[in-house]
Amino acid sequence: MRGWLYIAWVFLFFMLAGLLSSRRNREVVGSSAARSSWFRSPSKWLPFALYGDSNVLDEHPIPRLMADAEKKFKTLLAKQSKTLPEAVAEYKRRYGRDPPLGFDDWWKFATENDVKLVDEFDAIVEDLAPFWSLSGAEFRWRAYEAGQLPSIDLVRIEDGLAIDLKVEKKFKDTEKGHRALGFRRLLEKFQDKLPDMDFPINAKAEGRVLVPWEHQTYPNLTIEELSVENFTPDWKGTGSVWHAFRRTCAPDTQARRLFSSYRNPNAEKPRSLLGPQNTVDEVFNFAESVDVDLDYCHYPWAHFTQGHFFSDWRTVPQLYPVLSPARAKGFADIRIPSHYYHGQNSRYTYGWDPTNEDPKEIDDMEVPWDDKVEVIFWRGATTGGGSTPPGFSPFYQRHRFLRMAHENAKANYTIIHESPLNPGTYISTTVPAMELNREIMDVAFVSAVGSYPGGEEALRREHRFAQSVPLGEHWSYKYLIDLDGMSYSGRFMAFMASDSAVIKSTVYKEYFTDWIQPWLHFIPLSSSYSEIYNIHAYFSGPSSATLRIANMSHVPEVKNIHANGDQQLKKIARAGKQWKKTIGRTVDMEAYVYRLCLEYARLWADDRDAWSFVL
Repeated sequence: MRGWLYIAWVFLFFMLAGLLSSRRNREVVGSSAARSSWFRSPSKWLPFALYGDSNVLDEHPIPRLMADAEKKFKTLLAKQSKTLPEAVAEYKRRYGRDPPLGFDDWWKFATENDVKLVDEFDAIVEDLAPFWSLSGAEFRWRAYEAGQLPSIDLVRIEDGLAIDLKVEKKFKDTEKGHRALGFRRLLEKFQDKLPDMDFPINAKAEGRVLVPWEHQTYPNLTIEELSVENFTPDWKGTGSVWHAFRRTCAPDTQARRLFSSYRNPNAEKPRSLLGPQNTVDEVFNFAESVDVDLDYCHYPWAHFTQGHFFSDWRTVPQLYPVLSPARAKGFADIRIPSHYYHGQNSRYTYGWDPTNEDPKEIDDMEVPWDDKVEVIFWRGATTGGGSTPPGFSPFYQRHRFLRMAHENAKANYTIIHESPLNPGTYISTTVPAMELNREIMDVAFVSAVGSYPGGEEALRREHRFAQSVPLGEHWSYKYLIDLDGMSYSGRFMAFMASDSAVIKSTVYKEYFTDWIQPWLHFIPLSSSYSEIYNIHAYFSGPSSATLRIANMSHVPEVKNIHANGDQQLKKIARAGKQWKKTIGRTVDMEAYVYRLCLEYARLWADDRDAWSFVL
């Protein structure tokens, strides 16, 4: 009997101990005070409560993300149509209608030029979908009207030739129409196969078209006419992009209902907009993709962190077919490849060659992988948004990143890194941001553009500035971070063509968004940037400061623990370069625009059924 009582007592003891342990672990996860207590000691094994039944993490999520990305992209490539009948059938399956007239000529162009993703044009269908509610006559009228607005150029196809259409405007603008020139250049190989039509090309980088929710939902609703004569090129204190954007949201969303959607509740607390704190339960939240689907209607506070909501240029409040290089969620622009991505430009082209028509395959300043510096590199201007309303530039995407990466930053970060003592397992060490930044970050502004609270003196005091560098100097670094500017980043294709690995953070969709795979071709980074230190720690191993704080600086095995990570980083760099050579080519951009033109031509027609292709 006493034996059974002893067993029962032991069982009860361990049950109570388990409950107590569980409670403590819940406190570690759920309480900020508990988290602070947990990390009072700088180096710890990963918490039991977060990572299952062991107090040692023996699997890092990045290899799984990379493996899943590779499998997903291989599946995408394998399922592409191999014949014209297959392509027609796939088109009808996806979109419920016949392809546009001229689809057979497009298919010949695509296959002759070895286009890999012949079925992946959902972006075009998505962008053009709202215009099916308009008649051909109204579509044509709106295209011409759009060309009379400031900073919008008209490209006309007339008798098989693409030309600039000179429209008399009352607006003075400093834009030189480079995007219209780039669009015409992409039409050259097939312009003779297209009908007469007009394309309004956005001369700005920012998105322009914001259609109010009521007019999206009820397309036949009588709306106020947009007076071209009375349209002003900029806001001039009579509104803002955010004010116009809010109207695109449904009436029951936070952006339409809250007064705070007008006002910045964190104006006196700039650190609150730098993203979440790097706490123990957040350090492994690696972004699986970029933030192109960030919903500002439901999370209106997020708009303070993105400069495109503060553009000076007035948006268009009606459904006009404006072709732009990128669009953020909620905008109705039609995507086309950026003019920076084709042709040559010393600031935007990898392998720039001033003596030949085509760029060099290997840039003169390229560096072998093993000779590249193992830090995160970025140089750029303070562009990131306009100044309407003024005072918000400290929260723009580039400013936030540079303050986070400043050598005098005051935050602490939890770094998860492989243990030299137990290879294949990971431990956490809390490291001051200033030490991390001095060791693994080389980021700086090279010029000041626009306004900043406190003037340029305050801007230079709070952000690092350095001399401008030629594009080719970027190739000396293993990590190239790509950040949005006033809109999309024009250097992305150049970065992808290099032998370096690209870390990209963006809220914009571009023509290639569905063609590229995060964690295979590049490393995605969230808009908060908070995971970037752990990205570096995985691929390049713990920094010197991390090892010193973890009391592991003199462990002999330290020099071996990042060899595998370095090979994986190199794999991403090489996959990105291969993507640029096979899917990010100029001819792939031409195939995209050719297909867009066929879809556009059907909308242009009065009898759209007659502009369908039937086998």
